[in-house]
Amino acid sequence: MHRLWTPVVTTGIALFFAIFLLWPLADTLLRAFIVYTPDGAKPTLLYLAELFRNPVERDAILLSFWIAIWSTIVTFIIALPMAWIFARKRFFGKSFLSALLLAPLIMPPFVGAVGMKWLFARGGAVNGILAHFGIEAFDWFGSFPLAGIIILQALHLYPILYLNLTASLANVDPTLESAAANLGASPWRVFWRVTLPLSMPGAFAGGVLVLVWAFTELGTPLIFGMRGVLPVRLFNNVSEASTNPIGPAQTAFVLLITAFGYLIAKWAMKKAGDMATAGRLGSAESETQLSRGGTLVAWLAVGFVIGLATLPHLSVGVMAFASKWSGTILPTEWTLEYFDRSLSSPVVQTALKNSLMLSILACILDGFIGCGIAWLCVRKKARGSWLLDALAMLPLAAPGIVVAFGYLAAFGGGRVGRWLLSGFGIVGWEGEGAEAWASYLGSFLDPRQNPLPLLMISYAVRRLPYMTRAAYAGLEQVSKTYEEAASNLGASPWRVWRRVTLPLISANLLAGGILTFIFSMLEVSDSLILAQGEASYPLTKAFYSFIGGLQNGNHLAAALGVWTMAILGCGIALAAILMGKSLGRLFRAGN
Repeated sequence: MHRLWTPVVTTGIALFFAIFLLWPLADTLLRAFIVYTPDGAKPTLLYLAELFRNPVERDAILLSFWIAIWSTIVTFIIALPMAWIFARKRFFGKSFLSALLLAPLIMPPFVGAVGMKWLFARGGAVNGILAHFGIEAFDWFGSFPLAGIIILQALHLYPILYLNLTASLANVDPTLESAAANLGASPWRVFWRVTLPLSMPGAFAGGVLVLVWAFTELGTPLIFGMRGVLPVRLFNNVSEASTNPIGPAQTAFVLLITAFGYLIAKWAMKKAGDMATAGRLGSAESETQLSRGGTLVAWLAVGFVIGLATLPHLSVGVMAFASKWSGTILPTEWTLEYFDRSLSSPVVQTALKNSLMLSILACILDGFIGCGIAWLCVRKKARGSWLLDALAMLPLAAPGIVVAFGYLAAFGGGRVGRWLLSGFGIVGWEGEGAEAWASYLGSFLDPRQNPLPLLMISYAVRRLPYMTRAAYAGLEQVSKTYEEAASNLGASPWRVWRRVTLPLISANLLAGGILTFIFSMLEVSDSLILAQGEASYPLTKAFYSFIGGLQNGNHLAAALGVWTMAILGCGIALAAILMGKSLGRLFRAGN
């Protein structure tokens, strides 16, 4: 009986990936690259070529790349000085400030976009300040929405590049820099000719991640009203996911770009590892103590960056309390009305229940799958377990819009039911019973009839890397001798796992579960695409439904945004306590 555990767990996880990850992605690719004619199915590049022939589609792709490239450039400008300071200098409060620098990554840009638009609106606080100097009011991001998107995405994504740059700079052999300095090179020349080139693989890997993330971002362009970018055009095609081939072609293009980007990032990180000749010892030797003046400058620089990054979210908080705020720096009247109205709204109450239920179920599902994969890889070293581990990481390269669109196309219209019915015929079970089961499962997994099951599964699939890496790290840290001792005393594998292994890795699993729960609660792309009716709205879809609405819709959205940011902040703080420095590694390119 004990020998059956490994094949049973392996088969179960493989089936989950096959049905809920590989099949939707494969189905989307088939729709994009196969045309059905009276003579049968034939491969084609016609639909993909249409993306470049059609000027509207072509302009959307170019605009998305333009936003992604400029977001990456601005991110480099922000992250590079910060990474150099924290990799090469010792000063008071370094650990505290380093943790603060990661804060923007866990603040949803979808929420911050509302605050930034309001802050720079014609009647916003920025124009209120300029009015004191006699400068006429101007709708900054209403006239230049591209600038708002680029700035907001850079302020949100710079921690990813900062983490990769810091790790890469710390691995540069300091003796090479010393040799250049001894030959007469100035500190600036040493940095540009030695330090930066040696750290470029890690910088390149982080830059690719930022580029891919910015290219596939859906929420921020939606809030800024940029309908001409590729993710938003894909979002607008969800109603025709099963009939219009342009949607699958757009999805396939995004998937190919992101997959290519992540492969490049992996290669770059491997290159960075090959070039890291000194590792942590070299990092310790290369750090120098900052003077009091330098420490003050470091604090001011980090404070300025953190202030800019959190300003949109702070303005959301002010909006939630503002009863009257137009043309002034701060509101002239304050109220708690919007907090009460936001939570008393039937839409929000339903959305809160949905998000809590779906996020908890996603955590539970990820707990089983993540622990199973980690157990197969670390403890059993089962044949093919590396493939399951790779599949668990695949959602990092599959944006939410791709996964959600794939679910609409693959599971819409009861396709699962028809597929199961043909399977029942193969195994010899036909008739009304088979048809009833196929019809029930087909409608249960049809996102147009009942999106909640697939929303939960999409949350679990998208956040599975967090739980898998947490369980993997926990098992690697726990000595196998404890489990062997329990087995020698006659305990079954299940009892060993439940009474010995699970308690020892519970902190890791709790941290991974918190991250899964928090990011599922605030998942944007899957929620906006899959949730079509108010009864199935999660929190982010309810937030989006308020924006621009009548009866102070923006203020209600701001109040709801404050509630969500409070949930997110508490969860991340708890995860940081449990995981410590390991939390930052989840966002590095090498995962």
